[in-house]
Amino acid sequence: MMLLGIWLLRLGRHSYQATGLPAGEVIYSDTGAWQKVEKSLINRQHGLIGKPDYLVQVTEKGRSFTIPIEVKSAKQPTTPHAGHILQLGAYCLLVEEVYQRTPPYGLLRYADATLRIPFSQELRREVIAAADTIRRDQPARTVARSHNEASRCRACGYQHQCGDQQL
Repeated sequence: MMLLGIWLLRLGRHSYQATGLPAGEVIYSDTGAWQKVEKSLINRQHGLIGKPDYLVQVTEKGRSFTIPIEVKSAKQPTTPHAGHILQLGAYCLLVEEVYQRTPPYGLLRYADATLRIPFSQELRREVIAAADTIRRDQPARTVARSHNEASRCRACGYQHQCGDQQL
């Protein structure tokens, strides 16, 4: 019986490590796997609202942080997509506002790897600039679309009516 308990403990530990989540307490989940999340995170100063896939409370070097985790179903690309990094950076800004402590990094979890993305001042500026651009372009009747990723165009549900394809 004791051997069964040890085996189950190791199996559980291995399964958790395979998720790519850091050691810590999951305090928020928007994956639908555990419970419905009632509230989005909001940062009124920068006009951001969102729901990260996970928030994990971790302790590193005696300091406690809330780390956002964004899960992507695809395998890790050669370089992470700029949009994935901006999305994670936006979640870092949301965490900073809601939990009153800046996360030092966020995690991008792909099907085969987890990337630790530092929440740098440069990323902060890029996220704020992107949010400002989106707000500026919202009232426009037309906005130029990006067609720089062939795989996104191939998977787009509007492909048949997009007169703008470049790839």
